[in-house]
Amino acid sequence: MIDLFAGAGGLGIGAHRAGAELRLSVDNDSYSCETMAKNPRLHPGRSMLGDVTALTGRQLRADAGLRASEDVVVIGGAPCQPFSKAAYWVDKGEEAAYRRARARGEAADRPKETPAARPDSRRTLVHEFLRLVLETDASAFVFENVPSILHPRNKHIFEALRADAEAAGYFTRTVVATATNYGAPQSRQRVFLLGSLEQTPPEPVTTHAETPSIDLLPWRTAGDALAEVDPVLVSRDVVAVEGRWAQHLREIPPGMNYKFHSAWAGHPNPTFEAETRYWNFLLKLSPDRPSWTIPASPGPWTGPFHWDSRRLSVAELAALQSFPAGYTFAGPRREQVRQIGNAVPSVMAEAMVASAVASVSRSEAAA
Repeated sequence: MIDLFAGAGGLGIGAHRAGAELRLSVDNDSYSCETMAKNPRLHPGRSMLGDVTALTGRQLRADAGLRASEDVVVIGGAPCQPFSKAAYWVDKGEEAAYRRARARGEAADRPKETPAARPDSRRTLVHEFLRLVLETDASAFVFENVPSILHPRNKHIFEALRADAEAAGYFTRTVVATATNYGAPQSRQRVFLLGSLEQTPPEPVTTHAETPSIDLLPWRTAGDALAEVDPVLVSRDVVAVEGRWAQHLREIPPGMNYKFHSAWAGHPNPTFEAETRYWNFLLKLSPDRPSWTIPASPGPWTGPFHWDSRRLSVAELAALQSFPAGYTFAGPRREQVRQIGNAVPSVMAEAMVASAVASVSRSEAAA
């Protein structure tokens, strides 16, 4: 297994759990590479600081210690920022004006033209991923990104990736997945493109459901996950919430956000108007539900916050992202939070990698 755009190693941990041998992890962020090096049990291969655009498939095989005849699966999630909702604009700001008017409850006509994407060189990294898949002669691959890569503004990039992979001989499967269905205590959604030279990768196996059954366990909640975190680690990293909206946060019940302080929620002295703030403003976890998506760069009032009206510790954030207990992160706290927020939940990654590996293993068994 070779992991590109490895970050803090979420996909790599999934590969390890799926029984694959992780030989090489590549990222252009020194903190992320240091994080992987700090966790050799889960990242036994080499962690390499590098720019994928300057690498070749031959180099990757050499750095991974792989002979030309050995099977390799390439995994990776190209940076998702270019595909976020903030990465778009329209002339004269029609889209922004439309959204502001709608937020105020005013009538407004949606712009007729689809907003164009801001130029961003990272968008080409999707194709760099496939280039390296082809150059390494990978038996299979796992590509990961945010759901908005399927938005009409971005879909052509994803479709081109899939079409190019299929033209090169790969059988593909697109999976739109929610982490809760694979055992993560977080409702993060991700899009995966699975490819194999031998056969269509099987549907990844889900293990959990909101309504459990004989075959499926109940969703894991934030309360489940945080109860397993070492309280000593939490106590060392407590970040109190102070400032303008601290009292508002304390009054918000678990599972609610700023809209608690609006007329929409029946507040007698509303401070806010519903739908005028971003959804995770003053957002507070409920111990009885999975967490919302953990952001990589939270603002001072961006949740989710703990139901005790404090910021989550690094250990708690890692648990919600399904990093194993004791996983160590490099860098200052801000960098550690960024790494966690950018990661793929490892239990979700395990299911996707297992599907790719199965598509290779089955062909070998048949042979």
